[in-house]
Amino acid sequence: MKNDNIKKVLVIGSGPIIIGQAAEFDYAGTQACRELKKEGIEVVLINSNPATIMTDKNMADKIYIEPLTVETVKKVIEKEKVDSILPNLGGQTGLNLAMELSESGFLEKNNVKLLGTSPEGIKNAEDRQCFKDMMEKIGEPCIASKVVHTVEDALEFGKEIGLPVIIRPAYTLGGTGGGIAYTIEELEEIAGSGIRMSRVNEILVEKCISGWKEIEYEVMRDSAGNCITICNMENIDPVGIHTGDSIVVAPSQTLSNKEYQALRTSSLKIISALKIEGGCNVQFALNPKSFEYTVIEVNPRVSRSSALASKATGYPIAKVATKIAIGYTLDEIMNEVTGKTYACFEPVLDYVVVKIPKWPFKKFLTADRALGTQMKATGEVMAISPTLEGALMKAIRSLEENVDSLMLPYLKEFTREEIHTRLNRKDNERIFVIVEALRRGIGIDEICKITTIDKFFVGIIAKIVRLEKEIEENSINKENVLKAKKYGFTDKLISRLSHKSEQEIKDFRKENNIVANFKLVDTCSAEFEAKTPYYYSSYDEENESIRTNNKKVMVLRLWTYKNWTRNRI
Repeated sequence: MKNDNIKKVLVIGSGPIIIGQAAEFDYAGTQACRELKKEGIEVVLINSNPATIMTDKNMADKIYIEPLTVETVKKVIEKEKVDSILPNLGGQTGLNLAMELSESGFLEKNNVKLLGTSPEGIKNAEDRQCFKDMMEKIGEPCIASKVVHTVEDALEFGKEIGLPVIIRPAYTLGGTGGGIAYTIEELEEIAGSGIRMSRVNEILVEKCISGWKEIEYEVMRDSAGNCITICNMENIDPVGIHTGDSIVVAPSQTLSNKEYQALRTSSLKIISALKIEGGCNVQFALNPKSFEYTVIEVNPRVSRSSALASKATGYPIAKVATKIAIGYTLDEIMNEVTGKTYACFEPVLDYVVVKIPKWPFKKFLTADRALGTQMKATGEVMAISPTLEGALMKAIRSLEENVDSLMLPYLKEFTREEIHTRLNRKDNERIFVIVEALRRGIGIDEICKITTIDKFFVGIIAKIVRLEKEIEENSINKENVLKAKKYGFTDKLISRLSHKSEQEIKDFRKENNIVANFKLVDTCSAEFEAKTPYYYSSYDEENESIRTNNKKVMVLRLWTYKNWTRNRI
């Protein structure tokens, strides 16, 4: 039940949008503020970024647009006399600030409580040595690694286990300060950077297992020990590229049931051992040639992956995490989508979701586009479809990069040998290079060998390429147009491939009743009737959007800079 002793809560925002951190924490923080206010709790918000929804004057009772520093937060706490802090919805920034305040004794001195996960739980997940010790204690496999605080110790361990190695700093966001070191010189440089950027001057040096599958589980736990998995996700890009820079598919596509269940059990075991209360993201590496797996890391907070999982499933992760933080258990929190089930029911997906990152490289023309363990994306797009092909093509169009397919025109100027060489580069255009390689006749097995991307995913891309070729060579018919629409092809793309006008394609579709329908995202695969679902477009035969004769209003939102009453410390 709700803790009635909680009267006034400080919510810490994540600050400005930076590389490695986009608007996902604004999304989470907004839900948190709304839920707290619904429960009659006074909300004080501090965030240095005024260009967010969470700093709208209606979101909190008091809003401070101030620098996110320990001293500033201390002043806000002293002025507002808050009794609690919600630390796990403002990304790494909020979490780090809360931990520094807790460790300094300031919170205890001022009778302020950290809601949700305890400081010990956060430390066991974020501190590399504590996390490693905890995994060993519960029998979960970790990569050969060592926690160090000096460059000299990093070099010594790197030589001991052999290069390449991955550097993972403690208490940083998006892999900031980390990377893969292939040489002693790179190890010295990255280790030094990681130690400087870590809040506790600590890095983990671990054996590099790039090429393994990277799998994520989004998990939720309450104070009574109830745990569920909300969603599992599979990175198309293997270990070695940060998950924030990877193309991600939900649910996982290449895991056997044995692998899926083993990793699910492991994620529940880990969140229970850490005693996390709220949302948690667990990342695994899975050997594609055996059943061997290892735990990469755990985020004991709502993260970028949480925002993706929340939208992908319809399960409001930040909202549920907030309710858990103030005392509710999963079996007490109603699922607002169905109005009948509770938050302890695991969501079920009967569709495929694809996430593709958005990078700021067009604004930074001289930036290094190579991708690694340090996240460079500043946002992402998500698409839903009954098929992986359809979700992938819809996501590509959503990037707003002036492309309507997996074709990059300038790649046509490359020779076959140059395309083959480009496959070795891990950058933001890799998926387009794979498509061009398939068009040049480079085999699926060869592409998989070079990129270490699973054959299933390259095979899906090959199916898209084959359909393009079929339309080019045989023009259009009812079968291939319907297939093309299910694969996410636009009328413009079909017209270009078939050398017909766009209007001819539209007329052909109407004549053959090839029209878009809408399908439900309802968290329960239609097991229960949805009260407040949302929809995605599809060319499946069944239409799940039922039109009524009720009066309706369309809401159009125009984003504008807002006026707010600024509170002073």
